[in-house]
Amino acid sequence: MSDAALEIAGEVLRLLPERAIYWERMKMLLIADPHFGKSATFRANRIPIPQGGLNDDLARLTQAITRTDTATLMVLGDLLHTAQGRDADTVATISAWREQHSDLQILLVRGNHDRHAGDPPSEWRMQSVDAPYAHAPFVLSHFPTESLDGYVLAGHLHPLMALTGDARQIVKLSCFWFNLRCGVLPAFGSFIDGAIIHPAAQDRVFVIAGEQVLNVGKTPVK
Repeated sequence: MSDAALEIAGEVLRLLPERAIYWERMKMLLIADPHFGKSATFRANRIPIPQGGLNDDLARLTQAITRTDTATLMVLGDLLHTAQGRDADTVATISAWREQHSDLQILLVRGNHDRHAGDPPSEWRMQSVDAPYAHAPFVLSHFPTESLDGYVLAGHLHPLMALTGDARQIVKLSCFWFNLRCGVLPAFGSFIDGAIIHPAAQDRVFVIAGEQVLNVGKTPVK
């Protein structure tokens, strides 16, 4: 694994290829947009989707937790995709995963999908709060915005960066996107559509290429 490091507001953030940020001083792992239960939602609507996506995402989350010193997991919105995604298999799978990480504190900053899907089941032992959630020097949110209270870390956009290869092929990669006031995390869920971003010249963009996070931006964020 090859992480990237970025300093914002005097804090060191590690950008992980697991589609997460690790805030070293606070021992906090941040993810956005897992959309757990999306496959179950499709299957409930008779759209055939292969099994395994949820287990793969949870295994990737475990990997990020175990190779850092994470004490707190912060989810920046859209933990569950829909109310239909709260099926018995999804609830049981996440409950079993939660038991494996019983000492982990988990906090959800509610997003738009959470309003419809509802707060996590009580057996998951996750605290839910509304955005914006101040955790100085950062403001944690689901929707990218600006705040007078600190630098915003958010999700919602599912950002992708389009890169052109030597053979003029276009590759779309999940990315971390930082401007002067707000940073946007990639969607954590693997079964998620994304949107191509068009960063400004002063923005920083880090793409996820396999097990590497690569800096494709030029200007540091201070």
